[in-house]
Amino acid sequence: MNLALMIPLAERTAVLVVAALLFTRVKAFRSLLNQRATYKDKAVMVLIFSGISILGTYNGIWYEDAIANSRVIGTIVAGLLAGPWVGLATGLVAGIHRYTLGGFTDLACAISTISEGVLAGLVYRFRRTREIRWTTAMAVGFVAEWIQMGIILLVAKPYVSALALVKAISVPMSVVNALGIAILIIIIDLAKTEEDRIGALQAQRTLQVADKTLSYLRQGLTYESAKRVAEEILCTTRVAAVAITDTKTVLAHVGAGASHHVVGEEITTKATRQVLETKEVKIAGNKEEIGCKEGNCTLRSAILVPLMRKRGEVAGVLKLYQDRSRKLSAVDLELVRGLGNLISTQLELADLEKQARLLADAEIKALHAQINPHFLFNALNTIVSFIRFRPEQARELLIHLGEYFRRNLHDSGGFVTLAEELEHIEAFLAIERARFGDKLKVEYEIEPGVERYVVPGLVLQPLVENAIKHGLLPKREGGTVKITARLKNSQVLQLIVADNGVGLTQDPFVTPPPAENGKRKLSGIGLSNVRSRLHAIYGQPHGIVIESELGQGTTCVIELPLGVKVNAESLHRG
Repeated sequence: MNLALMIPLAERTAVLVVAALLFTRVKAFRSLLNQRATYKDKAVMVLIFSGISILGTYNGIWYEDAIANSRVIGTIVAGLLAGPWVGLATGLVAGIHRYTLGGFTDLACAISTISEGVLAGLVYRFRRTREIRWTTAMAVGFVAEWIQMGIILLVAKPYVSALALVKAISVPMSVVNALGIAILIIIIDLAKTEEDRIGALQAQRTLQVADKTLSYLRQGLTYESAKRVAEEILCTTRVAAVAITDTKTVLAHVGAGASHHVVGEEITTKATRQVLETKEVKIAGNKEEIGCKEGNCTLRSAILVPLMRKRGEVAGVLKLYQDRSRKLSAVDLELVRGLGNLISTQLELADLEKQARLLADAEIKALHAQINPHFLFNALNTIVSFIRFRPEQARELLIHLGEYFRRNLHDSGGFVTLAEELEHIEAFLAIERARFGDKLKVEYEIEPGVERYVVPGLVLQPLVENAIKHGLLPKREGGTVKITARLKNSQVLQLIVADNGVGLTQDPFVTPPPAENGKRKLSGIGLSNVRSRLHAIYGQPHGIVIESELGQGTTCVIELPLGVKVNAESLHRG
């Protein structure tokens, strides 16, 4: 072993590893570690690792018209981290550079450098679903160096000089460079760990803010809610000031600069207006970019994030400022992005809750004689519970609830097609399924063509509601409601709602007893209401026939004489 060569080579490799450590702070490098690298990032990586390889060449030791060097470290690590194309490109740049330096091994070293980048890239491709461990990297580096020695023996002339060179440098270069590659991979693993730690810290801070501000933002973006949210963010983060605006005015500004960033004033800073216009994150790196007109303002940099509502509507801007004491970091940028998304989501939820409140306030009075208030209460509770964790499903439930209300506002004495009545039932059932999950199953048996016939509005939905409330819910395991519509003797439309619930214990047409306060309990559109309407429309024989057996279920049958067949088209013409 040539110790006289190994020791200085190890020293120079250590310098190279330190330089590589500095490169791990580059944003493109960290993006690549998280497998989010764009083509631009990969191009930057080629430049970085080519630079490391070239530095390894210049930092090498001239030995008998050749260079004992650490060029392989940059090339191998590039391929292991980013794949064959980055490895190949890095090898080409570093290999061509080595060729320009001359020496009897110039061509052999250029070829071997390119080969090493491709080899490392193929290892990456083979192990892309697993982490590249330092032991694997060291083995790749060791093999790559011996491939280089083989190429020198095959290409370099004269052969005697090539053989002497290989005997002298093969062991020092393979050992030192393999260790250098392993150390650099360990450093990169530490950088990954740091990224994970930063991500965990960001998530923790964001969740802390979410936990403390959710109740404030339920009322929307107001002066009070904005102030509370800004104060919580200022306490949770290490920024100099936090500001929140709507589209026209400053709603809150806490921290440095509060003396002249006055709450209630119109937005004056140029950066804020740009974010409102572009709806994109903006980083203001100096006082001029912030655009504050106050000469004595201590704020020197800021990150501005748009606050969005549904349909791409901008609601305002969240701004995190720093002063002279500290610069804004990549951690701050990711944190403010997360906070901006959080507040935007909470504003969307606030809008949904506001819609629910407005819906209840506007329609409960109009529907109190038609809608079971317990259903409304339970539906809103279900939607509110979904809003926090599944906002899209909550939105769908709100649409179903709106459709349900709209159809109930329809003149209950009028007629609708059976298809419209079934749509009304489906809107009701969508909310009930969300409430009770697998406990509620629904089956339809609709004879083709009967959907066009007209029926009294709200004739089936009360039967379905009654089957669920009094038939299935008392059963721990729930059950099934079956809705059937078919023609009978071509002159009667038969509608059946059956359940396999607990059955009836009393006559459903008996008037319920008064409440304790002496007032009758609201029961919504009950079976008595449906029977009365059927009697009024079709005469005394027509109503609801109920068959029930305890523990087996209940079946409600309505038979409507068709008389003149009226389909949906003639109904709309009328």
